[in-house]
Amino acid sequence: MAARRHWACSASAAAGAMSVVVVAVVAAVAVSFAAAADVVQERLTVAMTVVAGATSRGAVCLDGSPPAYHLHRGSGAGARGWLLQFEGGGWCNDVASCAERARTRRGSTRLMTRLEVFSGILSNRPAMNPDFYNWNRVKLRYCDGGSFMGDSIYRNSSSVLHFSGQRIWDAIITDLLKKGLAKAEKVLLSGCSAGGLATFFHCDNLKERLGGTATVKCLSDAGFFLDLSNISGNNTIRQFFSSLVSLQGVQKNLNIDCLNSTDYPYLCFFPQYALPNIRAPFFILNSAYDVYQFHHIFVPPSSDPRGQWSRCKSDPGACSTSQIATLQDLRSAMLTSLKQFESEREAGMFINSCFAHCQSELQDTWFAPNSPSIHNKKIAEVVGDWYFERSAAKEIDCAYPCDSTCRNLIPSDQMSPKFQLSPSCTFGSYTILCKVELKVPYITFLPRMESQAPEEDPDLVALTFSLK
Repeated sequence: MAARRHWACSASAAAGAMSVVVVAVVAAVAVSFAAAADVVQERLTVAMTVVAGATSRGAVCLDGSPPAYHLHRGSGAGARGWLLQFEGGGWCNDVASCAERARTRRGSTRLMTRLEVFSGILSNRPAMNPDFYNWNRVKLRYCDGGSFMGDSIYRNSSSVLHFSGQRIWDAIITDLLKKGLAKAEKVLLSGCSAGGLATFFHCDNLKERLGGTATVKCLSDAGFFLDLSNISGNNTIRQFFSSLVSLQGVQKNLNIDCLNSTDYPYLCFFPQYALPNIRAPFFILNSAYDVYQFHHIFVPPSSDPRGQWSRCKSDPGACSTSQIATLQDLRSAMLTSLKQFESEREAGMFINSCFAHCQSELQDTWFAPNSPSIHNKKIAEVVGDWYFERSAAKEIDCAYPCDSTCRNLIPSDQMSPKFQLSPSCTFGSYTILCKVELKVPYITFLPRMESQAPEEDPDLVALTFSLK
């Protein structure tokens, strides 16, 4: 993911901006505190379960800590339904980056929050998640750096790195089978980003482990990472995935039919080559202008040394005509890669033209009054129609900028430091991002997707300000 940028401006400008920000934010918070508190009370937080005995089977995070998940039990008619959601969070592809990752929550359950917010596709409220609210819903925590696919160990004189993604997957499923998954009647395996990529690799395995007793279908959200050259003509994502597959011992766990069709095993880590070999029904939810792929695969920093794309990355409305034309190539590449899949009877698709990355876990994009839609159908509705076979579920949006329903969500750490000051307003377990645009001052509130409260006091209410 992109490195965090630092605030850069003159001291006087910063001081003036801060005074505007503090007054504006405090005023907004004074008006909105009660409403925000109500939101907090409505949100569902679920405790972590550490997988007992996993370490003895070699199923460990990068740092050797045990794997974990969060389970919220289903009820009523949904008691035999199971939704398993892979957590996302990028990858590491060399010893240095993996060693650094092992010292963060992306590589260690010891550093993860013990409570996780369940919203969007994980919500327990029918008004927010109409088809899956009463299922057993599980979030699989991500701590291996290889989309739950690695199986190797790296050792040197000073450290050990465990690449055990495949074993983590096996250990979690084994644990869940004992907790009722073995009696499931309906199952949806899903995931976001690197977790969305994991669904391509583990979909059929889950179907096999359940022995044909359950209806198993799979959904990838923002996980269709393209084998694509960047704007300077270099295919940096191929280099990245190649080194990842080699370092983490992924090849042995890739689809054998895909491996037999190529001389380059790492290609099978790309969804477009793995997808034709998946037998279970599959749904692909993706933005045609996926923000992560736009920023890190199609226009990575190495392809834009003069920063000519910086404003466009921060604000799609600031993109020039030629930049928009170039971005249409990203959309075209995705649609071309999905052409064969689109013709499959059991396939489902929602490919919209919003600048976003991961739309299933965020309530505003999954199912809300102002959620993105295609042909007047929201994401949750199309996914439900596909899973329960209520109607055709293949929706492809028109090209940007035609879709007026979009919520163009640019990650805060990828916004231009010249145009953004971001205090974070924390209410209990939830951080509300109070964004102030310096050119045209305004305030919006965007709930972050994870608990930020101290583990020892998750109900603590505090208000904090920080410069990002």
